[in-house]
Amino acid sequence: MFTGIITDLGKIKSIEKAGDTRFDFVTSYDMSTVDIGASIACNGACMTVIEKGNGWFAITASAESLSKTTMGDWKEGDDINFERACRVGDELGGHIVSGHVDGVAEVVSITPEGDSHRFKFKAPANLKNFIAPKGSVTLNGISLTVNEVEDDIFGINIIPHTMDVTNLGQTKVGDKVNLEIDMLARYVARLLEKDEK
Repeated sequence: MFTGIITDLGKIKSIEKAGDTRFDFVTSYDMSTVDIGASIACNGACMTVIEKGNGWFAITASAESLSKTTMGDWKEGDDINFERACRVGDELGGHIVSGHVDGVAEVVSITPEGDSHRFKFKAPANLKNFIAPKGSVTLNGISLTVNEVEDDIFGINIIPHTMDVTNLGQTKVGDKVNLEIDMLARYVARLLEKDEK
């Protein structure tokens, strides 16, 4: 489990495509404190550390991960948001995040608003009903509050700090981001679905 609070902005060092795809990342994490087999959310996708060294770690991604997330479009040098898995007793600063990406959203507009920026995203049709004003979503691993929703378009205000410490600062209109809907919304919808049967 994760909280959606990004703790490192790393980079893709190399990509090796074989049966699965291996990504090597540069990180500022003290990798002596990270075990092989540990989970790290990479742009919101929970991945397993398979190899590590001083200032770097590697994961492998299956074809399923590449097709259901933005990982299939990643390139060497791309900035990637990292969060290590929660430990019992950690502060829950964002919201409960599973690291299981539900789909890919597209940036449709970015507008300066005071010192912040208002981002508007287009959600996949099958996920739009899970997004509500003042609810939570996770975008590229970042816990965010939804400002407004109109059909499949939702808006989020991004403060300067978030622009500085995550890869949203380099995001442009037309870019795709990993979207995880709020876990509570998922279970409420499932319960309502059962009640209707």
